[in-house]
This record gives sequence, structure tokens and C-alpha cells, in this order.
Amino acid sequence: MQAPAPRIGLEQVADILSRLIAFDTESQKSNLDLIAWVEDYLAEQGVVSLRVPNAQGDKAALFATLGPAVDGGVVLSGHSDVVPVEGQVWTGHPFRMRRDGGRIYGRGACDMKGFVAIVLAMVAEWKTLPLQTPLHILISYDEETTCLGPVDTIARFGADLPRPRAVIVGEPTLMQVVDAHKAVATYRTSVLGREAHSSKPALGVNAVQAACELVTELYRIGAEIAQESGVNDRFDPPVSTVHVGTIAGGTARNILARDCAFHWEFRALPGVPLDAARARLDAYARDVLLPRLRANAPEADVVTVTEVEVPGLAPEPGSDAEKIALRLTKSNRTQAVAFATEGGRFQAGGVATVVCGPGSIDQAHQPDEFISEEQIEAGIAFMRDLGLSCC
Repeated sequence: MQAPAPRIGLEQVADILSRLIAFDTESQKSNLDLIAWVEDYLAEQGVVSLRVPNAQGDKAALFATLGPAVDGGVVLSGHSDVVPVEGQVWTGHPFRMRRDGGRIYGRGACDMKGFVAIVLAMVAEWKTLPLQTPLHILISYDEETTCLGPVDTIARFGADLPRPRAVIVGEPTLMQVVDAHKAVATYRTSVLGREAHSSKPALGVNAVQAACELVTELYRIGAEIAQESGVNDRFDPPVSTVHVGTIAGGTARNILARDCAFHWEFRALPGVPLDAARARLDAYARDVLLPRLRANAPEADVVTVTEVEVPGLAPEPGSDAEKIALRLTKSNRTQAVAFATEGGRFQAGGVATVVCGPGSIDQAHQPDEFISEEQIEAGIAFMRDLGLSCC
């Protein structure tokens, strides 16, 4: 008599999640140890995986298929990297899983190793099913910085990898189906001034002062764009936004700063050009600020460099991805979110995509990050029904 198929539950997921959290995969670090562990785990389940390294060879995505290696499958996509813990005050060790009060704590528990753990745990069930539609697992890297981790894999869809018909990105949405999110571009603006004694400010150009003026102008630009482009109530906040995250410059209190730089971002509603804020800041620097600075220091300059542009996710009403996710969540409507994901990369590659995963984005990037056990159970139910629907 054939042994009954295993039925995956919370404990199996928690065991895998504990192992995933233990890997310190902050975005500036390698994820190869985690990828190697997942490779071994899948091999023990009889599942072959493909490693897709980055150009430097210090990170890799991992792609695996259950069921027939044919076009038309569903990709379950999760990223392996997490945001840094430096400067955060945690109750426990951030890379050691802790369970308390129906919650599972640890860096990445919510964003988004919890989703990855559910998918990996479900392999034991899925491999016993007579799958007619393939289920693909994609674990990526650098989502927290560039969202470029899955791009090399996406480029192989329809070439040496099967071309899927749908992608479900498992970012934390409380298992709500998200069909749209904002685009985001990040920048570094550097100001070059001229050093002088602070008692004689007319002899130099204070780069810190100039940078502060640019930051003030940037927030004015953000408010202007928000007013011009209108409100989209599907998003919270319902407008395009500007944010300055860091600023640094100068060498001493009594020296006019020669250098200052700030990092900033622009999150754009659908239909708003992603370079809208940068174009206006460049124009202000060129036409207003620099002529004044160069009157004292001809070498003064303002340079803005685009670090990364992450495309938004646009609604595709009636797409295969939307229909699958709505059916499995027993919902009849989709949501929109302000945060960016890898979803736009898949959509740009021509594959219908939605975002749907366990946990709340409110817990992501926080000290004592957690995912509730209830959300893990909801994720398991979703994946169980997905597997059965592919038979």
C-alpha cells in the first residue's frame, strides 16, 4: 500500500523558516550559503534546481520546477535578501528565530523568508501530486536594493527555461491580491563647494547649505507633482512622494563644507514619469542654484546620479495571475500598495503578475520583525489549493 501523502503544517514551515532566518543575507552580503542550503533541501526532495549567479559571482538566484517542464506554469517568487539590522534595538538576536504569542520573530520572518519557507515546505506535498501545470520556485536576491535579482532568470523564460503564464510574488500583503504598486527611483545628489573659514563665508561656498537648499526645493517639487498628478485612492498615500533618507558633508564646525551629498527617492503613481522629480531638481540646480554658487566658486557643481529605477506594477484586469490568486484567496477584488516589488520586473518581461503573500508590510524592516502563525497557516492553505488546482 502506498504511504499517504504528507500534510504540511505550521511546524514544518517553522523549522525551515528557522534555518532561513539563521542565514545573514543582508543585501550588502552574499546569499550563497542560503542558496546552497536550499539546493540541498530540494535535492533531498528529488527536485532539481538551477543556480543563476550574478555577474560578480557572490550572489545567485535559484529556479526549480515541480511537474512537467513545459510552458504555462505558475512562478512563486520570493527574495532571499533582507534589510540591515544595524542601529535597530531587538529584543532577541535578529538572526535567531523566536516564537512567542502566536508570532514568529526574526529578520526576514515577514519580508519575506516566511513566504519562501511555506513554498519550500509545500514541496513535500506537491511532489506527490499528478501536476499537469508546472509549479516553479524562484528565489532571488537584491530585492531590497535594486529588484534586479530575478532579471537574468526572467530573460531565460521561453528560451532554456519554460515560459510561465503567471507569477505570484509573495511579498507580505496579508494574503490580499495586489495588482498594482508604485514605481520607485533612487538617487544620490552630490554638491561641490569651496572650503573657507566660517568667519568669512563670502570667500567660499558651503556645500551643506547648498544641499539643504536642494532638499527644501525637492520637497517643494514633491508637493507640486502630487498636486499636478492628482490623487489615486487605491494607494496609501494616494499621491506620488519624495523622500530624503540620508545627508552627510563637511569636515568641521568652523569650515565651509567642500562636499555634501544626500540620498533620496521618488515613488511614482502609475502614469507619472519616473524621472519627474529629478528633471525638476536638475533644472533648479542649473538655472537657480549654480549661477549663484559659481559667482563665488566657478568650480561649484551639483551632480545627481540615478542609482536604480524599479518599474511599477500596472493592473491587468482578468489576467491569469489575477484570476488564479483571486480564486485561491476567495476574493473578488484586488488591492494596490505604495511599496515596490520585483513584480514590475516580471510584468516587463511579459508575464502576468500579482503580489500576494503572508504577513503585513507594517512589520517589514522593523526591529523585532515578525510574522503571525495565523498568516503562515493562511499561506499554507493558499499553496495547498494552488497545488491541487494544477492537477
